[in-house]
Amino acid sequence: MRVLMPVPDRDFDVTEVAVPWRILTDAGHEVVLATERAGTRPAADPRLLRGVLFGQLGAAEEPRRFYEQFTKSPEFTSTVSWAEVDIEQYDGLLLPGGHAPGMRQYLGSTALHQQIARFWALGRPVGAICHGVLVLARARDLTTGRSVLADRRTTCLPTYMERTAYFITAWRLGRYYRTYPAYVEDEVRAALADPGTQFVRGPRTLTRRGTATDDTDAFVVEDGRYVSARWPGDAYLFARRYLALLNGPASAA
Repeated sequence: MRVLMPVPDRDFDVTEVAVPWRILTDAGHEVVLATERAGTRPAADPRLLRGVLFGQLGAAEEPRRFYEQFTKSPEFTSTVSWAEVDIEQYDGLLLPGGHAPGMRQYLGSTALHQQIARFWALGRPVGAICHGVLVLARARDLTTGRSVLADRRTTCLPTYMERTAYFITAWRLGRYYRTYPAYVEDEVRAALADPGTQFVRGPRTLTRRGTATDDTDAFVVEDGRYVSARWPGDAYLFARRYLALLNGPASAA
């Protein structure tokens, strides 16, 4: 199957892109990157490759290795335009996250929001992790005009995670961890018809992550053909659950 993965020109999260790419391609599926302009060679947030602060808080060694492999693959440079791509030619849509300033190109694109709404209407598998959920929250259903997430259960980057990362790094990095003045969770909640029952924050964690072999500390929310996750620590479980959606029977819209 072919999975469309939109990304900005720079600053996307290493783990949230590289881990799903590795798991999906290892399973025989094709991942197609979409950037604002076709042919763009995108780049992950460099701080996540070398360590955000004093060599810490960056991507783990295995996702960094996956990312290096990804950058050497043909699909990394053969990007399609997210505004011009024929979304009906794809079996799945996967929306990664990231928090650095370059992400605003992707998170705030009206053209991308419109394409996502069109894909959502097809009833095919959609996955979103961390800030990627914000792209869905901003996409408007073609029939109702509400967010496509209005009636879905979901998670996203929790406020306590976003706030903690900002507070412990602001003295050195300023607003690096605050993509927008509003917290991601607040905007996602506002898109839901009943946030009290639809938004699922998951167990509290700040450092413990899921791995390729252990999902103990990972968390995702599944609702029909849609799966969401909170942060890079959920990436392995998120990618495996998304793979199951692709491989399974068509989910109800």
